[in-house]
Amino acid sequence: MSPTAASATPRPASPTVLLAEDDRAIRHALERALTLEGYEVTAVADGVEAIAQAHRSAPDILVLDVMMPGIDGLQVCRVLRAEGDRTPILMLTALVETPDRIAGLDAGADDYVVKPFDVDEVFARLRALLRRTDGASSDEGNGALPEASDGQVTAADLRMDPQARRAWRGERELELTRTEFDLLELLVRNAGIVLDHATIYDRIWGYDFGPGSKNLAVYVGYLRRKVDEPGATSLIHTVRGVGYVLRED
Repeated sequence: MSPTAASATPRPASPTVLLAEDDRAIRHALERALTLEGYEVTAVADGVEAIAQAHRSAPDILVLDVMMPGIDGLQVCRVLRAEGDRTPILMLTALVETPDRIAGLDAGADDYVVKPFDVDEVFARLRALLRRTDGASSDEGNGALPEASDGQVTAADLRMDPQARRAWRGERELELTRTEFDLLELLVRNAGIVLDHATIYDRIWGYDFGPGSKNLAVYVGYLRRKVDEPGATSLIHTVRGVGYVLRED
């Protein structure tokens, strides 16, 4: 092949990451690791810079530290979501209690990693978020339910439009984060089938974080709060020691 022909072959673009972390050592180490992994990284030290940079050049994904001076990661997330920015957001947090994690999901984050973290876990979560952004999870044929002619999937009184990424229970539209939507879609497509923890981790995150991880339980609990209203039939059930199933009892 001639040099001219070789140079004409387009190279795949590297995913762009906006990293906001006020701890300089962590920021530099993570920036270096992400760069070596093939990402194009812009690293900033606080929330104000993060918002400004997100406005200047839209990244493929954001990695935000929760606890930053001035505008923290949760506020950055709220600002971007209020503006209609749906870029996937991974939160870095030293706060390990469930209410703290839920606060991040409430702000519109898609996933979180608890400090101190293994950089391979960060990579796995980023890959999963980017796959879902590309729509891969909607096209994998995850379950037994066929799509309706309009492309929607249903179970019980739940209705989901994977292309529009909208979901309803009855007439009530559900406000779901990216990860919550993907988890609910997986359960709806497999209604009546018990999905074990490893299968859910693999389908949603692309990585099994092991039996000690609380990640899945947090997301299921938060999804239940959005899907079930007081007095309504509970649809998402825990099968102890195995996993979860969506069904009407």
